[in-house]
Amino acid sequence: MNIKANNSSHGRIVSASEADQCLDTAQLSRLEQSFREWVDAAHRADVRFSRQRILLIFLLIRYTGAKLSEVLALDLINDIAWTHNFVRFRDSAHDRNSDSREVQISEALSQEIKKILTSPPFRKARGNEINVDPGFVRRKFYEHAEACRFPKRKGGPEMIRKARAVELMRSNMPLPAVQAMMGHSTPNLTSAYVNFSKEEIKNVARIFMERESVRKTSARNSFFGKIQDIHKGDIQTLVTLTTFDGSTITTMITNNSVDQLGLRPGGLITAEVKAPWVILQSGDAEPACSAENRFKGVLTRITAGNINTECVVRISETTEVCAVISTAAGWKLNLHAGDEVWVLFNCFSVVLHSE
Repeated sequence: MNIKANNSSHGRIVSASEADQCLDTAQLSRLEQSFREWVDAAHRADVRFSRQRILLIFLLIRYTGAKLSEVLALDLINDIAWTHNFVRFRDSAHDRNSDSREVQISEALSQEIKKILTSPPFRKARGNEINVDPGFVRRKFYEHAEACRFPKRKGGPEMIRKARAVELMRSNMPLPAVQAMMGHSTPNLTSAYVNFSKEEIKNVARIFMERESVRKTSARNSFFGKIQDIHKGDIQTLVTLTTFDGSTITTMITNNSVDQLGLRPGGLITAEVKAPWVILQSGDAEPACSAENRFKGVLTRITAGNINTECVVRISETTEVCAVISTAAGWKLNLHAGDEVWVLFNCFSVVLHSE
């Protein structure tokens, strides 16, 4: 997967080869569970305190994508906004007025960190909650990676940071939001991105983190965008939105849903499509069909089962769509990784979420 913007001047986040070498979401979850079980196994208070410090460092890198040096420089009490759930990373740990960036975290993670910091051992360590030698941190990260039977190198803080970037991009988090989160500059945004303000990009990151945390939906495909047009009919309304990469998504919902969601042109919206509702078609020519949403892309991954096959199609440099088709249909289409295919879904398959 090539994780970079259409515009070649964008700062590269992770190269294709690096993405293939990173832990995936399931492996990251397994690694996190290893750290948590390690903390729970501590019977002495001082040992538990020591292990919780490492767990905190892991959670911050795993969910913010920050560098180890940035995390170790944090003043956890003052650099985490408990009400708005973000972590403030500064260019200089010694200069409180230095430039900073705010990285959104979920409310659940914010509250977990707050609970840990209010425990007696951490209250006594005020100001030195995560004052840990970087070499010691790396050793513990490597140990847990090996305990999970992962290559040692993949468990290092730098690789966890890269794995987070890959995870976010593969979940279709808009590139500007990922770049801002990782601390990469975005000097030359494409015309599509310019239509979104910094505040809107920040709001998208907030929405994404909360959704990721609570997993409210089983839909594999999420598109973040801005409503361009609302065309009301007698019973239903046609809603058109533009995504961060400039794609257009069309959906049909009831007039009552428009009112309940408070939809308006210019408002941010999330469109979701379940993988089984996505249809694939091979061939160069645009299909003549009733599906309003049609995207030409490249098949990047195929996972075949006895009954169903999961196909992942990249429709832009920053957006992938997952389709679940019957394995028999896959055989008929003679699909292979690298093939150009059309991704199709009709307007009634799109579910809108307003925040």
